[in-house]
Amino acid sequence: MANYGPLMALTRAESSATMSGKSRSYWRTPAIVRNRLKISATIQNARAFLKVQSHFGSFDAFIWQFVGGKPLQHAWRTIQDIPAKTAESDAMRKELKRRGFPFVGSTMCYAFMQAVGMVNDPIVECCRWQEVQSLAG
Repeated sequence: MANYGPLMALTRAESSATMSGKSRSYWRTPAIVRNRLKISATIQNARAFLKVQSHFGSFDAFIWQFVGGKPLQHAWRTIQDIPAKTAESDAMRKELKRRGFPFVGSTMCYAFMQAVGMVNDPIVECCRWQEVQSLAG
């Protein structure tokens, strides 16, 4: 959403969803999402995000509860050992769905957890594994 925060993304997505008449040319702009289901999901996600943020004080406070507030330290030996999802990502998916986030799956949640550092998933032979391990200590 062009680096917008959730409130601006919500406003933009809602205006996109209600466009008609002369504004239809906006729907042909290659730089925007033109799929109504994706726009609807963006609106639902932004609303749900703002509710979570309001309830927990921040989205960060909400999301880190799934790993007990600190990164999970794994010691995978091979890439094949790294799971596509875990009990933690299953719990995250379930809670996100319950709180109104559509189109969220456990594999996507685990990929998010890896991307933001909630899990240390390089294999132990990777040069980054020890560095990240020592940061957690």
